[in-house]
Amino acid sequence: MGRDNTSTKEQIARLKTLAEASEDKPLVMLNINKYRPEVNFPVGESYKSYMDAITRSVEAIGGSVLWRVEVQGSVVGNLDGFHEVLAVWYPNHKAFLDLPNADGAKEMFRYRKTCVEEAHILELPELS
Repeated sequence: MGRDNTSTKEQIARLKTLAEASEDKPLVMLNINKYRPEVNFPVGESYKSYMDAITRSVEAIGGSVLWRVEVQGSVVGNLDGFHEVLAVWYPNHKAFLDLPNADGAKEMFRYRKTCVEEAHILELPELS
């Protein structure tokens, strides 16, 4: 399992195809994060700054952080050691793809690079 924490070319191409569709719908990205020890999750200053930067950037493109919660443990699968799950709502795939250009995104991605050791992001339909 790779730990580069970035999307593949194929994943981005699929998202772009969805963004170009006439019926692009709202979605939720479920982020499962493992933080580096020096981040001192959940009380460290760099972690708190990262969360502030996420909120600012996501809101700048019309999305919102729905919730975030600390992981208590892994019951099935190999996700031991992960710290947090965040649910982030986006109005559509285009907005998600626009995130790197959002207000504060450079700061957010800088914090992501220094804070996140490993991440998994799952695309979900908007809950009704």
